[in-house]
Amino acid sequence: MPRHADVHIASLMAATDVDVLPEGTIVEDRGPYVLVRSSGNPGHYWGNFLLWREPPAPGDRERWEAAFEREFRDQPASVHRAFGIDGPCTEEAAAEFAAAGYEVMHGAALVAEPHELAAHARANTEVEVRELDPAEGADADLWAAAVEVHTANREPGHEEGPHRAYTWARMAERRARFTQGDGGWFVALTPQGEVAASCGVVVTEGRARFQSVDTAEAHRSRGIASRLVHDVGRAALDRFGAEQLVIGADAEHHAFSLYQSLGFVVRERTVELCWWPTSPTAAMHPTYGHLARRVD
Repeated sequence: MPRHADVHIASLMAATDVDVLPEGTIVEDRGPYVLVRSSGNPGHYWGNFLLWREPPAPGDRERWEAAFEREFRDQPASVHRAFGIDGPCTEEAAAEFAAAGYEVMHGAALVAEPHELAAHARANTEVEVRELDPAEGADADLWAAAVEVHTANREPGHEEGPHRAYTWARMAERRARFTQGDGGWFVALTPQGEVAASCGVVVTEGRARFQSVDTAEAHRSRGIASRLVHDVGRAALDRFGAEQLVIGADAEHHAFSLYQSLGFVVRERTVELCWWPTSPTAAMHPTYGHLARRVD
């Protein structure tokens, strides 16, 4: 059952962002926006955000921030401010947020139908793609290695320790889903048993959303990620009942063309807005700037 079963969300990216959240996530229609709150993991920015129905108009930043503060007033650990937009948004509409130190994230929902998923001609054949056991205590070393690969690949402006803690919390939430048969987490293992790449997939009513496709720096440009994404896509279709594969990606990310080479097609462009204290531009905010901290 989608987390937003009783709330209409038009954007495929936003809808699948919510699909992958844990049991107990609050998703409520507030009229001009949708409240999404994951109280068990307040450090998960995109588990605690407001999804606005319309793009911002001039002067909306303070109104949007006031709504966020009101909705999350009992969750003080949510020191970030995160806003999705349930439809198109121009650069001009986001300019007021960018000027206040928000990261303006341009993303895309890439989709592959079952007949469109294709293996890459240069996919790595030496690695073993393996699904991890989600049971408590199982595959402990491999789960830990997947967390470390993701932590090492974090975006600038995220502290290592807090990001690792957030990743462990998200993994625990996902494993709870996987024990119910809602998908799985997979790693690509070298012949020496090292985790070279890692990603997950959560399937909700036939819609499979990929999670955190990461490749360890020492194993990049070897066809490992293309092999992993293809094999995980096939598992989602053949074993987990998926009817559509969805990847949410940064439009400027180096992996964008890789996904397209596997048969994924851009179906939607998105804009998301996020401010957090260790962002490189956090100090620009006229109200929250004093909270800014440098990441060494």
